[in-house]
Amino acid sequence: MKKLKILQVNKLYPPVIGGIEQVVRQIAEGLAAETDMKVLVCKQKGKGCVEKINGVEIHRAGSVGVAFSLPLSLQFFFWFRKLSKDSDVLHIHMPFPLADLAALMFKYNGRVVLWWHSDIVRQKYFMWLYRPLMMRALKRADIILTATEGHITGSEFLPMFRDKCVVVPFGVKPPSIPPKTDKLGNNDKVITFLSVGRLIYYKGYDILLKALSYVPYAKLVIIGCGPLKKALYKQAENLKITDRVVFRGEVSDDELGEAFNQCDVFVLPSVAKSEAFGLVQIEAMARGKPVINTKLNSGVPYVSLNGVTGLTVPPGDVNALASAMNLLAGDADLREKYGQAAFARVLDKFSLHNMLEGVMKVYRGEAFENNRRNHGRW
Repeated sequence: MKKLKILQVNKLYPPVIGGIEQVVRQIAEGLAAETDMKVLVCKQKGKGCVEKINGVEIHRAGSVGVAFSLPLSLQFFFWFRKLSKDSDVLHIHMPFPLADLAALMFKYNGRVVLWWHSDIVRQKYFMWLYRPLMMRALKRADIILTATEGHITGSEFLPMFRDKCVVVPFGVKPPSIPPKTDKLGNNDKVITFLSVGRLIYYKGYDILLKALSYVPYAKLVIIGCGPLKKALYKQAENLKITDRVVFRGEVSDDELGEAFNQCDVFVLPSVAKSEAFGLVQIEAMARGKPVINTKLNSGVPYVSLNGVTGLTVPPGDVNALASAMNLLAGDADLREKYGQAAFARVLDKFSLHNMLEGVMKVYRGEAFENNRRNHGRW
């Protein structure tokens, strides 16, 4: 049987750290044997290149830099035209205006899958320009994938396209043996909180640092790079908590895995629905770690459930976050209870196998033809 030719398109690709980048890699490598998979992305800056990574052909278009979270690349359009010509399925991870524009410019007429990761929240003026193009892409799409129902209900745009939305939860490959949970209490050791993500506004790291200042005897490890690095360093100095905060920057996959294993509690303090899921939540949960997240109008609170696999607090609420951190820091039994429930939830809802199976069904599903008849072309 002839393999489907898939062109997966996103802004960036690992080793760049990010939840979307991780999902793109999971799909590319996980379905490489079943499909003829190619990936088109941009470089953050520098000349373009083509690489073969774990059996997947990665095309990184050259870029002069990034502005408003968008790579500035002309080469992307040339490569898009070349690579999309023979593709059976064009899989775009949104929001990514360059991909929407390229598909429109070159009148791509194959099957279109859009994975909607989040609404654009902060760039209001840019959104005024981008909205007509984005709406055209949504109308053209055969299938719109989301990771949770919250992505649909919390979006300004997706409810009007509900008939072609398909929920496929993100997934990770959990360990075959349930992880052991440390039962030591706060009096026996320093509790380690971990947070992973780019140092940007919506991640809420300024709120997390303030909360830590109210949690005695606790340590915080932050993994990731970004434009707020210097400001967060300075804030930690002003709060006099530099001896309890470790900024590790970018790390290897093995180092990241070890950080998840060594922490006691994972914290996702995001403050805006730009954080639409928080893939790092399930990476922590797969290792039996309780999670503190925020009650955003997105998929985030659908992942780790309040009072079941961890605690959920209002976004931007320093006191509520500090209270949740203090509660888990001082209660080893509660950490164990939530950690075990977190591991079980990953096995039930967020396995990598289920995610890949769901995506593959969409790639070859009859829903394509139904939606093409109903929604037309570019």
